[in-house]
Amino acid sequence: MSRSAAAASLPLEVPLPKAKGRRMLLVFNPTAGRRRGRLDAILRSLRARGWEVALQETTGPADATRIARDEACDYDVLAVAGGDGTLNEAANGLADVIVHVGEPAPALAVLPFGTANVLAHEIGLGSDEALIADTAAKGQPTAIYLGQANGRRFLLMAGVGFDAAVVAGVGSALKRRFGKGAYVWRMLVELVRYKFPVFTVTIDGAAHPCASAIVAKGHFYGGRFVCAPDAKLTDADFQVCLFLSAGRLAVLRYAAALGMGRLHKLRDVKLVRGRDIRIDGPAGSPVQGDGDIIAALPATLSVLPNPITVLYPS
Repeated sequence: MSRSAAAASLPLEVPLPKAKGRRMLLVFNPTAGRRRGRLDAILRSLRARGWEVALQETTGPADATRIARDEACDYDVLAVAGGDGTLNEAANGLADVIVHVGEPAPALAVLPFGTANVLAHEIGLGSDEALIADTAAKGQPTAIYLGQANGRRFLLMAGVGFDAAVVAGVGSALKRRFGKGAYVWRMLVELVRYKFPVFTVTIDGAAHPCASAIVAKGHFYGGRFVCAPDAKLTDADFQVCLFLSAGRLAVLRYAAALGMGRLHKLRDVKLVRGRDIRIDGPAGSPVQGDGDIIAALPATLSVLPNPITVLYPS
């Protein structure tokens, strides 16, 4: 069996790589500085449990990818304190190790310090410091499958259309200052300026015209709002949420239904499972992944066959 085929057939619960001791590399996004006291409390808890923890701050975009790819394999666990964007970068680095280096990568521990913390919600990890430390120290290693859009991997979802336009307009400084409020503000801006083009999403060979689309690996969106109810990180496919109606009133109706947990019940929202996706539309239109812009149209999306390991609460 080839290495990629063996990786794709891993059970959902997988062992950690061969132990090097109780060594953890904790990558911290310094833009979450107002949470440093919370990080120090988790760090003390981990060290009290007998873990040797090395702390390293990121210095700019894609730095977490470099650290995960080039340094994390000297450790048993890579813990990431930051938001979904920093976790996305780290996951890309771990995937590079598995796919290109051909070595097992350390397990990823989630320390939710971001704006929405969607990955933390997906794995059942809240904000309790004791549970976060306990999961990083002795969580259940679980294989999850990443998506990829034009070669860039994502953990949770990729989107085109209105939500991608909103994400494209939210800079890091605005997000640091206003948190989720930055997305609300940008949504209002895009309601005025967005042109609502038509996209074609081809799922396993079947074409679906739509106004917007979310290609989901997990079922939560923007926090704990349910977008794709049957999507699972542990599944090697997507659930695609197709928004069939265009216009400002449709966006407001979709947003209200999302907030009430009824989005997937709307008649003009279509859910389709699939593995191989192509999205066509105006050339250069942005594709958002895990809350950052990761690609532009036309885009080809697929599931990476080699899973990474994430620590779930026991």
